[in-house]
Amino acid sequence: MKGFFQILIPNSSIQFSGNKNTHASKYEKSGLTKEEASRIRSKVEMALKIDKLYRNNALGLNGLSQHIKEDRYKVSQVLNEYLQKNFYGLLNHYRIREAKDLLLVQPSLSVKAIMYEVGFNSKTSFYSAFKKETGLSPNDYRNMEAYVS
Repeated sequence: MKGFFQILIPNSSIQFSGNKNTHASKYEKSGLTKEEASRIRSKVEMALKIDKLYRNNALGLNGLSQHIKEDRYKVSQVLNEYLQKNFYGLLNHYRIREAKDLLLVQPSLSVKAIMYEVGFNSKTSFYSAFKKETGLSPNDYRNMEAYVS
């Protein structure tokens, strides 16, 4: 197809984005150094692992960036390029990880209570993210793990 358009419009400035390296071109002029990216990555991981910011169901990229005192565009670049996740994908990863622990450690807690505890405010998005991460529903995960133990 690309060749076809080059024949029809040989000196065209049309760009084809069929390559897999879209992040590289997207951030081509960002000026983010590897050292800076490493520092931001560490700060993001600390904010999520230690401060557990993901529990805040109203958290957005701006909130995370303000918390770690970094430029939101650089934080976004680090998430996409170095962690290979977008902001909400990363939040969901941490949320589901804690939900899995709570499902096993706190069997008396309802799935709905766990959903709110880890930062989700929608049953649909929680179940969807949980199934995407584990391949199971939260109830099936809890039951499978209880059966294995």
